[in-house]
Formats: sequence, C-alpha cells, structure tokens
Amino acid sequence: MADTLYSLTLPQQLRAQARQRPDAIAIRQKEHGIFKPMTWAGYHERACRIGLGLKALGLSEGGHIGVLSENRVEWVLAQLGAGMVGAVTVGVYPTSPTNEVAYVLAHSDAEIIFCEDQEQSDKVLEARAQLPRLRKIVVMERKGLQDTRESAPDLVIGFEELEELGAASTDGATIDRVLQHQTLEDTGLIIYTSGSTGKPKGAMISYGNIAAMAPGVIERLGLDAHTSHLSYLPLCHVAEQMLTNFAPLYLGSRVDFGESIRTVQEDLREVAPTMFLGVPRIWEKLHSSISIKMNETGALRRWLYQAGLRACEPFAHKSPARRSLGEKITFGFWYWLMFRALQNFIGLREARVALTGAAPISPAIVKYFRTLGVPLIEVYGMTESSGMVLGQRLDDVRFGTVGVPTVGVEHRVAENGELQIRGGVVFKGYYKNPEATAGSIQDGWLHTGDVVEEKDGQLRIVDRLKDIMITAGGKNLTPSEIENTMKASPFIKECVIVADARKFVAALIQIDFETVSQWAQSRSLAFTHFRSLVETPEVRELIDNEVRAGNARLAEVAHIRRFHLLTKELDHDDGEVTATMKVRRASIYKTYGAEIEALYR
Repeated sequence: MADTLYSLTLPQQLRAQARQRPDAIAIRQKEHGIFKPMTWAGYHERACRIGLGLKALGLSEGGHIGVLSENRVEWVLAQLGAGMVGAVTVGVYPTSPTNEVAYVLAHSDAEIIFCEDQEQSDKVLEARAQLPRLRKIVVMERKGLQDTRESAPDLVIGFEELEELGAASTDGATIDRVLQHQTLEDTGLIIYTSGSTGKPKGAMISYGNIAAMAPGVIERLGLDAHTSHLSYLPLCHVAEQMLTNFAPLYLGSRVDFGESIRTVQEDLREVAPTMFLGVPRIWEKLHSSISIKMNETGALRRWLYQAGLRACEPFAHKSPARRSLGEKITFGFWYWLMFRALQNFIGLREARVALTGAAPISPAIVKYFRTLGVPLIEVYGMTESSGMVLGQRLDDVRFGTVGVPTVGVEHRVAENGELQIRGGVVFKGYYKNPEATAGSIQDGWLHTGDVVEEKDGQLRIVDRLKDIMITAGGKNLTPSEIENTMKASPFIKECVIVADARKFVAALIQIDFETVSQWAQSRSLAFTHFRSLVETPEVRELIDNEVRAGNARLAEVAHIRRFHLLTKELDHDDGEVTATMKVRRASIYKTYGAEIEALYR
C-alpha cells in the first residue's frame, strides 16, 4: 500500500484523494472571520479548472508559472492546477521588492504569473520589460483588479475569470493524458534559495524527490489523516510546501489558511492545530509575547510561573509517556495551574507535535517550550534536500541536536565536518546553472555546506561552513551558537557577530522593539520611535545585562566584549536580510563598517 501511495505524483495523488474521500475536508480558508471548507472533490475540480484555464491562456507544454502571494487557497490551486497540465510552479516571496521579483520570474522563464493583489501585480507590471516570456498576470483579489486591468488590459485577468475559462473548456481529455504520462522524474517545483550570499538559485524539485521525502517526515512527526496544520509561512519555501502540500496530499489530512500572516496568533487560537511549524524567529516571538504577558501580571502569578518552570524543566526533554509517575503528577499540577492557560494563549494546546527548523535555534528556547508542555522538536532540511531529512524523535529529544536521519536518507560527515546526504530526496539540480549543480552534488552526495558534530548517533549543526570564523589568536568560532544564545533573550531580536581575524568577539545587536518598548513603558521611560528607544541609557544597560547573561553560557573565547546597538531594524528592502529573514553578513559588514571599526578602537 505504502509503495503504491508513494509511486504517485502530487497531481495524481490529488485525483486519488478526490476519488477515495470526496466529501472529506481538505482545506479551510478564513474569510471575513469565518473558516470556509473545501472538500477533496472540490479541490480536485477547481485545480482541473485552473489547469485548463492556463492551457486556454496559451501556457506552453511543460511551461512555468509564478505565484506571488501570501498563503491562501488560490496559491495551492494554482500549483496543483499547473501540475494537472504538466506545468511547473515557481513561488516568489510576496515581501520581495520589484528587482528581486523580476530576477526570479525572468530567470525561471515564468509565462503566467499569479498575483495576490494590486500591490503584487504592480511589481510585475513595473518589471514587464524584463519578462519577455510573460503571457498573462492572474490577480486573485477582486479589489483593485479593475485598476490593474486598465493599466494593462492585454495582460491582466482575474482568478475567477481564469477558473471560468477552464470550466468552459472542451479540452478535458488533456488532464487525463497528462496524468497518465506524468512520472516521478518530472519536475514539480522550482524553489529559489534565499540568496544570502548572492543571486538566488532555482532548485528543481521532482515529484520523485517529494515522494522520497514524504514518508520520512510522516513517520518522524507521527502524522496521520487526522492531522491539522495552519499554513502561514511562505509557500515558496520548501518547509511550508512540505506541510501544506506534500504530506497532506499523501495523507488526506486538513490544512487551514488564516486571514493573513498578521493574524497568525489569533488564527492559531481559533484553529488549535495538531501540528505546528515555526522558524526560530516565530518561537522567539512567542517566547517574547509570553514574557510580556507575565511581566504585566501580578507578583503572585509571576512567582507561580517561575516556580512552575523550575519544577518542570528537569524533565522537559522527556515525552509524557517516558516520564515517571512523580514527573507526571508534577507536570499535571503545573499544567492546570499555569501552563494550560499559556498554551491556550499561543494556540498550541492541541499540538501533538511542533517543530522548528530552517535556521539554528537556541537550545534554551526549545527547552522553554517543552517545559510548558509544547512538544517542540528540532529538525533539519534544506531546499536541495526537498525538505526535512533529519529530526529528533518525539520520544528521544536531546537539546542542541537535530536528531537522526529520516527514512531513506543516508548521511556521512566529511573530513572538514561537512554534512553530506544521499538518497531520493536529493534535488535534480539548479535551473540553468550546471556549474552550481556540479558543485552541490558530487557522486550522488549532496554537499550541504553545514558543519556537524555526531555523538551517540545524534547530529548537531555547528554552523555554515562558510560562516566559521577564526580570531586573530587562531581560535575557531561558530557565530550561530553565540548569536542564538543572545537571541534567547526576549529583548534581543537580532545579533550579528564580528570576529573573523579580530582580537575579540564583538556584535551588532538589534533590540526586539515590542518587548523593549513594553519594558520601557513599565518604567515610565520616554521615547518616540525605535532610535530614541535604543539611545535611552537604561536600554543600553538592559542589553548589556542580557549580553552578560548570555556570555555566562558560553566559553570565554566566545564572549561578546563589545557591541553596537543598531538604531533601525534590519530590512529586506535594504538588502540586509533575505526574504526569509536570514542575515546577509557581507552586506551588513559593509553597511556598518564604521560602527564595526569603532568597536575595535
């Protein structure tokens, strides 16, 4: 049964789900405060209409479509609709400025581009001269559609019009023909890397890569047909694709789309999903929001909160089934007294598994949420591995590690400490970039670029190979370990280490504006904006104390001796971070060169 299941492509699997469980709920989307359901039969029917609509618009055989939108049902309908007619989907981050949108769409040879609204379609229209293959822009939102259409009547069509075009098509046999001949070797997605060190590269992910990765994720996370997931992280990232499309299409599980990325916490409370994925920044943000809530409460509740954390932290690494009777009683007491309310506050009381990945995270953050009873585990994957390939087992959590390989994944550690993996999960290569492909895949092994340590079969990510720093004294340092230790503080949002060829470690630090402003208000400190808050002497002292506390958890050679507080937030538009909020070190070192040099005078 399993072999048959994973022999199907995603479009073929959508058709199978529609036949096997037509009336079961596949997707719910929140509109005007109400979650509207769509069945598997409805999902399949609408995807087919979109596919036929794309063909009616002149999409070429095996052509590429782009999607420039936040997560919503139209995103996955575009993707699966394209798959139904043998086309390939390319996602673009909706936060990307016009120049980045233009690069990805031009490089990927996108012919038809789905845009969420007028804001996104304006980016495409501005870049129109750079997109010679562009045939049509499909706008999802009705609001502003008329204005967009008037500016380019030959290019713009509404999503509903496209669907109607497909419904009126008499070419229904096309889909049957495509699905009959579709194979696991076919490319299903092109996912562009974040481009933290250069231009983004388009990783070609085949349906076979997806089929090889899915069983490992499903087994490691304990997913089944009853799993529910809130989709909110960008679908142009492989991690969200893995949990919004890959696993649900094989399992027949439900996915919920909230109203907006800005309403995630409210949507979480309403949906109470059984599975939740958060990148480190999300967990840090949730940690900060709890810290703010507890700082605002009375002294007794703060004391009880701290007492509960102290009582339950010693067995936080254990799953409930592996705890002793005394530990179960202790947790049960604090759960009903304190932790249940906090789990409800962040919307994760029903979570059977929660995961963090895509970037390193402080072990202290993982321990904190597990102490509260959130079953958080750390996983590892990358675009080029088609998703998650390492993960902690739910009943065997070791803080600071990413666990062990998933089903079907081989691994080895090179002499320089680099993690290398092999298996069906390894991507096909980079689109139109054979040189980069040859550098990434050698003799079937994917060179991840990540340095790891292996102990008792468990793997720990040390840092990116290219990010390892050597001080003037010849000491090797791993920036991410230092940075994540500091970011465990609810008052520090970003920390960028400077140490390469330097006498000591220094840092550029960005405060968490929300948490620090709450702290300042509680002390009646006057400020008007980000910069004025940063320049308050009391804030400098606050961050100095947080750095000292972080240093106490690090080896002496890794201590931050001096730091500069940034007077503005790191910005994607300024080229300081990627669309996934990964720091562009080279750009930051250049922008803040004078501030860095001042730290060493």
